[in-house]
Amino acid sequence: MSPHTNANMQTPEKRIQELLKFLYGEKKGLETWQRLRPKLIAFREQHPSLQQVPPPEERLTEKDAILITYADQVKEPNRRPLQTLAHFLEARLREAFSGVHILPFFPYSSDDGFSVIDYKKVNPEFGTWDDVVRIGKSFRLMFDAVINHVSRESEWFQAFVKGDPRYKDYFIVVDPSTDLSQVVRPRATPLLTPVETVEGIKYVWTTFSADQIDLNYHNPNVLLDIIDILLFYVEKGAEIIRLDAIAYVWKEIGTSCIHLPQTHALVKLFRAVFDMVAPGVLIITETNVPHEENISYFGNGYDEAQLVYNFALPPLVLHTFRTGNSERLSTWAATLRTPSNTTTFFNFIASHDGIGVLPAKGILSEEEIQALVEMTLAHGGKVSYRALPGGGKSVYELNITLYDALNDPAHPNPKVDVRRFLASQFIMLSLLGVPGVYFHSILGSRNCLECVERLGYPRAINREKFSLSYVNHVLSDPNTHQYHVFHGFYRLLTLRRKLAAFHPNSKQQILPLKDTVFALMRVPERGAPVVSVVNVIDNNEIVDIDVRKTLQTTSDRWHDVVSGQTYQVKAGNLSLELQPYQFIWLMPTQ
Repeated sequence: MSPHTNANMQTPEKRIQELLKFLYGEKKGLETWQRLRPKLIAFREQHPSLQQVPPPEERLTEKDAILITYADQVKEPNRRPLQTLAHFLEARLREAFSGVHILPFFPYSSDDGFSVIDYKKVNPEFGTWDDVVRIGKSFRLMFDAVINHVSRESEWFQAFVKGDPRYKDYFIVVDPSTDLSQVVRPRATPLLTPVETVEGIKYVWTTFSADQIDLNYHNPNVLLDIIDILLFYVEKGAEIIRLDAIAYVWKEIGTSCIHLPQTHALVKLFRAVFDMVAPGVLIITETNVPHEENISYFGNGYDEAQLVYNFALPPLVLHTFRTGNSERLSTWAATLRTPSNTTTFFNFIASHDGIGVLPAKGILSEEEIQALVEMTLAHGGKVSYRALPGGGKSVYELNITLYDALNDPAHPNPKVDVRRFLASQFIMLSLLGVPGVYFHSILGSRNCLECVERLGYPRAINREKFSLSYVNHVLSDPNTHQYHVFHGFYRLLTLRRKLAAFHPNSKQQILPLKDTVFALMRVPERGAPVVSVVNVIDNNEIVDIDVRKTLQTTSDRWHDVVSGQTYQVKAGNLSLELQPYQFIWLMPTQ
């Protein structure tokens, strides 16, 4: 039977059974269900409070915004970094953010945490589970499920190397003469990595690096172990589970090995498991791919991820400010839809990774993407590449801090630079979805070229760690650009969460006013609409809005929540004179 049956028509138990049969066949699927079922029933009985959740459409609201941070992002002497982070969050950010995505905080061997050695331990250099749980008392927690691969130093892989029969089929061994030319790659490194085992050299599948060994989900034991880990995260307070690199998780030789039906079935399976034992837990898929492929992980709106990363947004925002033209961004944003009122976008412009350009394919031309590459290099950034099927490589992502991507570090103009940077964030805060804000964005961090030189990989440019004393200093000194970025951003976040129009289910209408501005209107089911307008150029701009025709209202007085200014409609026209990079949230006053 197809795994795509409408989830709201079946019980989670029935969905799980059908998905297991789809993945493993009738006999093995039923055997796997018989092993899984008692574990799920026991978990549900042990955690009855996880069944007490609000309606699906209320699990995310306008009050939600997620901070993305490393566990050791801020440090101080004689204190565990997770304790320092908890203190910083509670003291500085409680009124701005509802949740925190703590990037992988497990023992790891490379990739700043994404080569996990032990899924169930907290890296002792960062702290303990008690420290994580403490943060969860004040903020919603998002954990990473790095389940496409494990570190080659993990117990699982070391047992495989030593010939332990339990782990014999936990990894994907391939004859190096096999034709793998169809496989879609996110990297330019070799797909197969030779490993010395007790049985001789074996070539194992490594999508991302030689230190990150892909798991073999053809083996139901792998799936059952991973589900056990996901439930453990829920026990530790995770309300949102991020499925890292999930698009590559199922491999079938002779295919692209990306977005396979079995991959979607696995995401649906995890969703059904949570629906059965912890229906308040949300899944977010991380798939750095073209937009239409990315949003396919919503499924039918009820059976797959509740959130997907809005990967096309970062390159489109960069393009908008590079050109001073919002046409591409506006055209794309007008297409944004979610398949149900239980799904929404995770809007971000910066993250611990680079700015992916693949999601902009088909939206921006090759020339426009190349212009972003050239701007990145001119602003001191780096560029990462991916291998193409059949040979060759192409640009995969731009490695640069968002502040320096938008502003030329060779010619700083803090007053204008800060305004331009906040204008980019204002677009993200206005769009349909939930905002995700990288720690470096609340500071306006600059490129860390020393980090690249010291650590040896381009993404380090955007992953600098700070002492708490440094952060407190720059956030207290009005002479620093960080001070103005932080306090400007903080104010926007606290204003946003008071406006019902920014509930993820509020309607969104793009307003094609002028190419030099980006404008939209958000209309909630209850409460006042908000008109968001951003000037994307370094010049004054006058914008005229026909209130009846464009906004379909007769309101003749509008109030800007950001500046406090009131605008009067004259002869049916609302005229706005915007300063360079000015942004406004307009609400009718009557």
